[in-house]
Amino acid sequence: MKFLVLQHARVEHPGSFRKFLREGGHDCIAVELDEGEALPALDGFDALWVMGGPMDVWEEDEYPWLCEEKALIREAVEGRGMPFLGLCLGHQLLAEALGGSCGASEQPEIGVMPVQLTEAGTTSIILDDFPDTFDCLQWHSVEVKTMPPGAICLATSPACAIQVMQWGPRATSLQFHLEIEPDTVTNWVDIPAYETTLKSALGNDGPAMLKASCDGKLTDFEKLAERVYINWLQTAAQG
Repeated sequence: MKFLVLQHARVEHPGSFRKFLREGGHDCIAVELDEGEALPALDGFDALWVMGGPMDVWEEDEYPWLCEEKALIREAVEGRGMPFLGLCLGHQLLAEALGGSCGASEQPEIGVMPVQLTEAGTTSIILDDFPDTFDCLQWHSVEVKTMPPGAICLATSPACAIQVMQWGPRATSLQFHLEIEPDTVTNWVDIPAYETTLKSALGNDGPAMLKASCDGKLTDFEKLAERVYINWLQTAAQG
């Protein structure tokens, strides 16, 4: 498959998913929207992945390419039925592109935290073989408030109702992160907006605390990321 990967910060890439994509022999074309790279046409691509980023979905005046990105997501998912995976900001962009809404979280989630499957999630393809409750990395202060018409919530948490969203058979998005690698936290702390929210939530020792928490979970994160990848390929194969 040929993947189009939309990135909003060079260090916020598919992470550990890259290993699985390489092993599968897939071709990935990354576009750095935050660096001014233009969105390509969807022709010739088999799937669209949209990564996280420090900007908010409504900051279109500061990041005008967000408008074009939402339109491309809508064309890919709604217009073409293209297999889609969104992470964090990508999760929120999918919701907005299809008619949902996002807003500031009443309680930002930052740290290694548990997520629970919903009843729909326990029978979903994308979360097949997941435990009912699992830990993941959360690093967000915005969330999906209203899902698009036809969307289904597959996982939730006390502070964020919509943690995993499915729209149609081939589009899935996750608010949290499982694609964590040994250098992920260190790289993300270099993004000023992320550093600010992290220290605000966990104090000045937040970066070291979060890295230690993630280091202790890397094996679990990779196993769950691989499961998401395998399950996502099953959804992509659906008509």
